[in-house]
Amino acid sequence: MTSTRRSARLLLMALLPILGLLTAGPQVGSAAARSVSFEGRAVKVPEGWRVIRLAEHPRLCVRLDRRAVYLGAPSAQQRCPADAMGRRRAILAEPRLAKKPPVLPAAPQRRATASAGGAIFTGLGFDACSTPSSRSMAAWAGSPYRAIGVYIGGVNRACSQPNLTASWVSAQTEADWHLIPTYVGLQAPTSACSSCAKLTSSQATAQGTAAAVDAVEEASIVAMGPGSPIYFDMESYSQTSSATAATLTFLEAWTNKLHELGYLSGVYSSSASGIEDLARQLGTGYELPDHLWIANWNGEQNTADPVVPANAWTPHQRIHQYRGGHNETYGGVTINIDNNYVDAATVGSATLVAGDDPVGYLDLAGSPAPGQLRVRGWAFDPNVLSAPVSIRLSVGGKEGTAGALTYDLGAVASAPRRDVAREFPEAGRNHGFDLTLPTIKSGLQRVCAYALDLDPGEDRLLGCRSATIPVALQLSALKASGSAVRVRVTCLWPAGEECPLQILLRSRFRVPVAHYRGRGPRTRPVSRLVGRGAFRLGGGGSQTFRVPLSAGGRALLRARGARVATCARSSVSSRSRRSSRSSS
Repeated sequence: MTSTRRSARLLLMALLPILGLLTAGPQVGSAAARSVSFEGRAVKVPEGWRVIRLAEHPRLCVRLDRRAVYLGAPSAQQRCPADAMGRRRAILAEPRLAKKPPVLPAAPQRRATASAGGAIFTGLGFDACSTPSSRSMAAWAGSPYRAIGVYIGGVNRACSQPNLTASWVSAQTEADWHLIPTYVGLQAPTSACSSCAKLTSSQATAQGTAAAVDAVEEASIVAMGPGSPIYFDMESYSQTSSATAATLTFLEAWTNKLHELGYLSGVYSSSASGIEDLARQLGTGYELPDHLWIANWNGEQNTADPVVPANAWTPHQRIHQYRGGHNETYGGVTINIDNNYVDAATVGSATLVAGDDPVGYLDLAGSPAPGQLRVRGWAFDPNVLSAPVSIRLSVGGKEGTAGALTYDLGAVASAPRRDVAREFPEAGRNHGFDLTLPTIKSGLQRVCAYALDLDPGEDRLLGCRSATIPVALQLSALKASGSAVRVRVTCLWPAGEECPLQILLRSRFRVPVAHYRGRGPRTRPVSRLVGRGAFRLGGGGSQTFRVPLSAGGRALLRARGARVATCARSSVSSRSRRSSRSSS
């Protein structure tokens, strides 16, 4: 019996160290601890959360979507899964930076932008949850990849980014890497990501706009300037009617705001949800993103996809993620990556690349006065550097968009631009354009500029910008009689221009809905054209015009009084005979 007890005691003593090893792990401190000490300060720990001292786990991935408290600086060589994402929960307590003596301000950093031909990249790329260090990027110089997706921000970005800085962006673009800025914001209401923060239907427009503003701020911090693309990561979701509607509303607001801020819009999503929903909006007037990043893990290194028509988002407007997360090793460095075939806009260094097509960029589109459009940018043809390039505008969308108007401006790209000369010394400085022209387009318009090739080569899209153009007509003194409506019109174009216009009168009223079985009467709004008249008016002039009512219009006016006149106030449009042509 004594021998048995002694054996049991020895066995227990032998097991204790083993049990200690089994319970040890990256967790340091009690899970129920209220606070821990780090660098002389107390860090509060929510009950049940892990506490991880990064100095003891230098390669650990700092997952911001986990319920954990990280003490220390994330490693530049951390190993993270490529597909990590989710709402930020973690607490990261980093070391205090030592105070440094003041130094002279450094010269401003050169921004990496998408303003040059080199920003369009065709070839293989990869994306990783945490941006690799410069050392890792150098090791991967011998890989088949020359493009990399980097996560610049968003509420659902799961991995920390200690390496993603302005100097890193500058170094990698100078090393001929092409960057794909990715923003992981709010996800669809029916997203497959259960831990992600999601958008709401009632706030979708405001949330999409706010995401774009935040994404531009994050891009600017790391020296990705205007002209760069930013891709929204919208993970796979169930396509219910309400979820699809909310997600499309969110993404349209994202695109509109990015265009307003001078950036290109991209969307990453599954071919079976977000990409399919966007493709269905072709031709509807929906504000589509400039570029698609299609997730379809079929292993094919191309950008074709069954849900996207072959003539849409082309040329150079697609990325295909053809394989999901897995490890690859080059130069002795292993990274968990997704594979991509890229044929789209990226962030690259502004260097003149070999080719015959013009090079350039649309900096600005705006409206300095009603009915006026101002455009500013630069362009040159690498084959004929001494000759100014001609510029063509398409107002209302890219060329081929229904209802768009095209304006041929001529060989106007000859103004001095010192910034162009700095970036392209071989091209010189006289390649800028900045001019204002009258346009009959009004409201929020997409303005696209093209540089016309001088041969050999093809015309090149310099970019598209959104501009709100106030209508060039001012209405006043609106009066209705039994047979006509009188309205005073002022042409806000400059003197010397002609404002031929057509005045349309419409009446809006409600009619009963047939076969309605609910309680009480049900009506729906209808609109009827009740009169029209064509007139001419010189720029700066003002005149009263009489617009006769049709027979139906006279009957409506008698039945409904001044309602026709009230609607006419917002139903006046102008049609110019200037040197513009409609694109269809």
